[in-house]
Amino acid sequence: MNQEQHTEFRYFVSYSGVKLPLKLVNEITGDSLNNRNTYYRSRFDDQDRMLLCQKVVYGEVESEHQYQYYDDGVLKYAQIIEDDEVREIHFNESGEMV
Repeated sequence: MNQEQHTEFRYFVSYSGVKLPLKLVNEITGDSLNNRNTYYRSRFDDQDRMLLCQKVVYGEVESEHQYQYYDDGVLKYAQIIEDDEVREIHFNESGEMV
C-alpha cells in the first residue's frame, strides 16, 4: 500500500457532504490565508487521496481527520480528533463501516 505523503499542505474553504473522507471544496492558495479566520488544510498522497485534514480556526487546529486506504483506493480507516476526543472508524474492502 503506497501512501507516500506529500510534504506541502493544500488549503480549502469548506467541505461538502457527510461521507468520509471529507470532500473539500474551493481550494485556495496559502497566500490568501491571511484574510481567513477558518479554513481546512490537507495533505494528499501521490494518488491524490487525502491522508490528513485539519480544520484551522484562528490559527489553532480545531479538528483533525487522518485516513488510510486499501490499494484500490477504498477508505480503510479514519481517525477523527475533535475536542480532545479520538474516534477510530474501520471500513471493509467495500467501504462499509465495520
